[in-house]
Amino acid sequence: MHQLSQADMMEATRLTREGRLEEAMALLQGKPRAQAPAASDSAPAPAVKASPQGAKPLIDMVPPSASGGAWTAPSMKGTTFAGGASAPPSAEMPAVLRGLMDRMGGLGTTTGASTGLSETLMGKLGGSLGTATPRAPVAVPNGARFEERVFTNVAGSRPYKLYVPSTYAGEPLPLVVMLHGCTQSPDDFAAGTQMNELAEEMGFLVAYPGQTQAANMQKCWNWFNAADQQRDGGEPSLIAGITRAVIDEFAVSPGRVYIAGLSAGGAAAAIMGATYPDLYAAVGVHSGLACGAARDMVSAFGAMKQGGGAVAVRAGSGQPVPTIIFHGDRDTTVHPVNGDEVATQAKAGAVHRTEADRGMSQGGMTFTRTVHRDDAGRAMLEQWVLHGAGHAWSGGSTNGSYTDPKGPDASREMLRFFLEHNTPATSRI
Repeated sequence: MHQLSQADMMEATRLTREGRLEEAMALLQGKPRAQAPAASDSAPAPAVKASPQGAKPLIDMVPPSASGGAWTAPSMKGTTFAGGASAPPSAEMPAVLRGLMDRMGGLGTTTGASTGLSETLMGKLGGSLGTATPRAPVAVPNGARFEERVFTNVAGSRPYKLYVPSTYAGEPLPLVVMLHGCTQSPDDFAAGTQMNELAEEMGFLVAYPGQTQAANMQKCWNWFNAADQQRDGGEPSLIAGITRAVIDEFAVSPGRVYIAGLSAGGAAAAIMGATYPDLYAAVGVHSGLACGAARDMVSAFGAMKQGGGAVAVRAGSGQPVPTIIFHGDRDTTVHPVNGDEVATQAKAGAVHRTEADRGMSQGGMTFTRTVHRDDAGRAMLEQWVLHGAGHAWSGGSTNGSYTDPKGPDASREMLRFFLEHNTPATSRI
């Protein structure tokens, strides 16, 4: 087997960042570098959709052609790669990825230059969703607090922001934990979802764990790593630790702790519901994937494209977890079938009576909402299919990135659903 030096790994990382994946793979295999063929003069130019002036970005990527290829982030549209190609060399992408996985021993366990390489590949193949535009600090009403903190345990450290509404006077309040998507930050996510404004209006605490670039180059939660899908280990232990730290410091209503997220954050929220059903009374998954939908970067690519299949459905906790799901039926980043898999996993085989209705948001977006109720009539699962929507927080504010203001208000609907559920006091354990 070709022995790689640190210099080899650094050079492979550089080539990967430039989109020269075949050359990077050749270097890792000890072969002469392959040069990407020049694009034909007659080849059609990549289609670039013009965005309305002032429009905010959506986390959408161009899907691969029927003949294969890689998903392409909007920020890469029209980009010229080595040899004049309009997309990275990708005909043998699965083989390239598997080879890299074999070399690096899997994501989450690599160090040094190999870590940089794996993170760069994740950016190219599913995590490169554009860069959230820096915005003004989140406005905080008089008497309210929006503080930055850090939580540390044996799995590492993560920053988080905590919103305490101005009405808080030591009485027990519900707690909502919000997990941002790739390239986002707690401030950006707070601005886009307007969860702080709801907290001020309705009276609850909001914690926003923040992913770091040291953990993932695109600041994605590592939902696709097997090590980050387990209770009391990896990122789940950090998110649960942040939740418990807030519970320990503030008066939190017993059993009224909830978690929600978007995209990679939605997948992480599904993992938290599956691994900590005693801690979170209900879960909100927006444009995410089921726990166990992927076990490494290669399977993550497949799950985003076509779902995780039966493996994802079986990976849950085995007990029903009250869950509310939002997913656009035109989502080209995380295939809509993933919303169905989140729903199936959350039900854990329970039989519910269902009711469905169609509606239209004030912004003109149509949707179908299906409610699953238990024998007592309590809504255990709500699934919102947003017709014509892509990969963005429904009903969000343009003050944040990756939002679609035309859709129904996902934040308010999640809060309504959350407050209908509570868990026993053992949720503090």
